[in-house]
Amino acid sequence: MDNKSNEKVIQAMKLWAGRFSKEVDEKVNDFNSSISFDCRMYRHDIQGSIAHATMLGEAGIIDKTDAESIVKGLEGILADIESGALTFDPTAEDIHMFVEAQLTSRIGDAGKRLHTARSRNDQVALDIRLYLRDEAKEIRVLARDLALTLCDIASQHTETVMPGYTHLQRAQPITFAHHLMAYVQMLLRDIQRLDQCAERINVMPLGSGALASTTYPIDRQRVCDLLQFSSVTDNSLDGVSDRDFCIELAGDIAMLMMHLSRLSEEIILWCSWEFKFIELDDAYATGSSIMPQKKNPDITELVRGKTGRVIGDVVTLLTMMKGLPLAYNKDMQEDKEAVFDAVDTVKLCLSTMIPMLRTMRVLKDNMRAVAAKGFINATDCADYLVKKGLPFRDAYKITGHLVAVCIERGTTLEELELDAYRKACPSFDEDVYQAISLDTCVAERKVYSGPAKESVLKQIEKAKEVLGCEQ
Repeated sequence: MDNKSNEKVIQAMKLWAGRFSKEVDEKVNDFNSSISFDCRMYRHDIQGSIAHATMLGEAGIIDKTDAESIVKGLEGILADIESGALTFDPTAEDIHMFVEAQLTSRIGDAGKRLHTARSRNDQVALDIRLYLRDEAKEIRVLARDLALTLCDIASQHTETVMPGYTHLQRAQPITFAHHLMAYVQMLLRDIQRLDQCAERINVMPLGSGALASTTYPIDRQRVCDLLQFSSVTDNSLDGVSDRDFCIELAGDIAMLMMHLSRLSEEIILWCSWEFKFIELDDAYATGSSIMPQKKNPDITELVRGKTGRVIGDVVTLLTMMKGLPLAYNKDMQEDKEAVFDAVDTVKLCLSTMIPMLRTMRVLKDNMRAVAAKGFINATDCADYLVKKGLPFRDAYKITGHLVAVCIERGTTLEELELDAYRKACPSFDEDVYQAISLDTCVAERKVYSGPAKESVLKQIEKAKEVLGCEQ
């Protein structure tokens, strides 16, 4: 069927056309249309309609023969869309009307019976839940892949000493593995949130009607079972007007993007000549149009920038919903572009960052060299005196004095002579040098969650267990 013929069918099938004596202004029609973005839900719309038609036939609400014709017709439409034989008509009001128009043009009056006992309001609510249920699973898979990638890298660097930072100032010695596992913890929380959100998405609204359900004896549980939802909505007003799950998923995605942005910021710093902790593979960096020496971490910069737009998507959804009276309002059509953008953006960022991290080169010697500077073992020097019997605050003051001496002489605590130590406090002895070595500083932090090798290996093991990965 060509687009012109299909347009006539669609115009004739506007569900509300009987009330009006004029055709809608062309600009209004364009303004009202959502086919350009909700067409991506075609599979879910057809899936929902097949379940609805099946239930209608089983319940005797429509003739079983008509129900079978509807199901067969919908399956044909799905096959044609996926093969490319059928393209979306831009003049259609939305994906729901496009599919129904196609169905009626193919099977005749039986197609007009599909919309019995449902409204476009609960149809839309169903489609977006089906769609986001699938998308949440895909995002979870990618987030899990990223977490496992970081675990794999961490397992190779449990003895790669680097400085840990606070206020972006060198603070205490840790390992690269320990640092990466902090991001794994963030991702584990992201995955947990996605799982919890998926439970709230997986509630079936069809049967809510426009807002007050229906007088037909429909079997909502049958549709619920056919579509593999966990339960049905309990209130028809809420069933058609609830978009909490859209906001929640977008919020979870924004949190995930925020974590990706933090990691991106560190990668950007680590790639710089000032740090030079890592080097990205050439396939995941770009150059400059004028400066031939440049190797720019554009991927991570884009992730950092795109985080802002996803946060904007959450604000869009919250602002859209904040003043709406019950039940459905056309404002809610704006839910899709915002949540679709959040979904598309996080999937793109995750799928790009995973191979970028897998192929990056870790410059261990540079990390170690920087860790040797900045007096990041000063706390361990103070702890040495505490273990000799001094109060911590006294030990803290003595160590601060020694740091000042080192700065004045242009040396480090490891290189400072023992006489200088003993002049500051007679409790110092030869064993201070072992106590403040970077390897000792890391290895002795055996408290669970700390940077010692055995502790980090436990973190990796536990994370992989949570992620369902065979050890």
